[in-house]
This record gives sequence, C-alpha cells and structure tokens, in this order.
Amino acid sequence: MIKALKFAALATGIVTASHGLAADLTIVSFGGANKEAQVKAFYKPWQQARGSKIISGEYNGEMAKVKAMVDTRSVSWDAVEVESAELARGCEEGMFETLDPAQIGLDTKHFVPGAIQPCGIGFLVYSTVLAYNTSKLKQAPTGWKDFWDVEKFPGKRGLRKLAKSTLEFALIADGVAHADVYTLLATKAGQDRAFAKLDEIKPHIQWWEAGAQPPQYLAAGDVVMSSVYNGRLSAKQKKKYDLDIVWSGGLYEFDSWAIPRGASRQEKTREFIAFTLDPAQQKSFAEHIDYGAANLQAMQLLDKDRIAELPTAPANLSQQVPVDPLFWADHGEQLEQRFNAWASR
Repeated sequence: MIKALKFAALATGIVTASHGLAADLTIVSFGGANKEAQVKAFYKPWQQARGSKIISGEYNGEMAKVKAMVDTRSVSWDAVEVESAELARGCEEGMFETLDPAQIGLDTKHFVPGAIQPCGIGFLVYSTVLAYNTSKLKQAPTGWKDFWDVEKFPGKRGLRKLAKSTLEFALIADGVAHADVYTLLATKAGQDRAFAKLDEIKPHIQWWEAGAQPPQYLAAGDVVMSSVYNGRLSAKQKKKYDLDIVWSGGLYEFDSWAIPRGASRQEKTREFIAFTLDPAQQKSFAEHIDYGAANLQAMQLLDKDRIAELPTAPANLSQQVPVDPLFWADHGEQLEQRFNAWASR
C-alpha cells in the first residue's frame, strides 16, 4: 500500500511537472475583446499545433512593469503587446530585445508600412476615426473640418482626453495636408496652431478616456460626433444604433509584439510571434475583431465585405495618416503636459 501511494504520488508529480513544462509561454496583452480575438486566432491554434500551453496575462500598457522586470533581471513575461510610441521609447531605453523579421522567416514586403520595427512587429492595425450618429445629423460629415463646424453640425463632440491624436485632428481640421502633420506639429508654431484650433470647439467637447465610452455616448445621443477606435464599432453596433464612421483623416497605428530584454524563452517566443503573423492566423484575427491584419497577404483571404470594414482595406488605408511613433516618443511628455494644463482651464 505504501509503495502504491508513493508510486501514485510520483506519477502525480510527473503529470504536474509535464503540465508545468507545457505552460511554456506567458503572453501579456491589453485584454477585452482584443484578447478574446487573440485567444481564438492565436493562443488556441498554437496550443493545438504545438502541444504547449499559453499563459495569457493582461496589463494596461504600464511600461514601468516591464522596466522593473528588466532592471531586476526577473523577467516573467515572454512577449508583451505594446503600442507604437511605447515600443519606440522602450527600444531606445533598452527594455526590449531586437526582433529581426528575417530570423523568423517574415518577408517585410507583405506587411503594412510601419509594422516592422527594430524591437517589435505589428500584428494588428487599428484606427482612430470620426464616428457620428446618423439620426442626429441632417447630413453626413466628411472629415474633421466638418467636426469643427458647430453651426452646420450642431451638438456635442467627443474627443479623447489626450494630446495624441487630438492634436493631429486639430491640424487636419485646419487644412494641414496629411503628409505635413508631424513636420508641423514638431514646431512650436504648429503646436500653437493645434491648440488654437482646439480653442474653437472647447465648449462643445465631451471628453472620453476609455475606448468603450465613444460608442456609448453616440448611441445615447450625448454627442453627435466623436473620435473612436474603429474596432469599438462593429457592423452590428453601427446598424443597431444608426452609427457610421468616416475614414478620411483617420490615424492608423499598430499594436506590436515585443520581447522584454532578458526573457528566458526567446527562441520559442519568436516562433510564436511568427505563428501569429502567418496569413491564416492574421485572417482569423481580423474575422474576430474589426482590426486590420498587419500581414497584407491575410487581407486577400478575407471576404470582400469584411475587408471593407477594416482599416487596412486599400480604400480606407489610403485616406488615413500613419501615426508617427518616434514623434510621440520624443514629444509626447511635453505635449501631454501642455494638453492637460489646457484642458483643465
């Protein structure tokens, strides 16, 4: 009996250890519908194909967490989802490993321009666009110039309470060409111009901070127009609440995979990243959420009606401005301080 119990305990230990070995990658993302789509398109297929487990974590983009792990050499995350500006800043500060697409078999010509960065690779494309309630307006707006026209389009407007994106929209509304936005915004004159333009509609602004808020404000009629993350407005929501979006003047950017410097399973992590960027997995991801595939080969696999809803549809992408992550890495802190002071007045 004692021998049998010892054997059973040993067997249990072996099974437990094998499960521990199988749980060999910890992937941290932003959560919500985005994570749900990742589970369906990336995590489950990876586990089925490789027989190993993904431990999925969540965070809110706090780079301090990544920095603390790297500085103390206690990195427990294998890959982390980061926004473009944080990726650029973290790369400069030595927080992430370099990630060469050639080493994991990726052909850069198949990716949306800007997706491939020295320390990370974009796996999704999202846009911040103008959305409006069709039942609250007599005519449809065509861009940010109309957003600023409170006489022709009366009612409250929603904007994110952040300098990033809000300042770009102000300059576009003021007639600045898409290609010149960041060149101008890098100057004091350009920054002053953007804030002066915001002054024009400040009394009409209802600020939002969480991505779920703009669709709620629009559906309730609290605002007639708002900036919004395109992935927050599905075709079902638009139809149900009489909402629509304008791609012209939208800002598109990437969420990327990055590897914290000093992570212990880098070879396996690179295999996972390559797996998520495969056209089949990218197609699946774009079917589960309204974010565009960074791998353009995946777009060719999607239904044409689905393609039209995504920011990476050629007709939609051509009307937008790519967010400049290096600009925000260099100027973000100063501009956010000025913006917060301006918004509080």
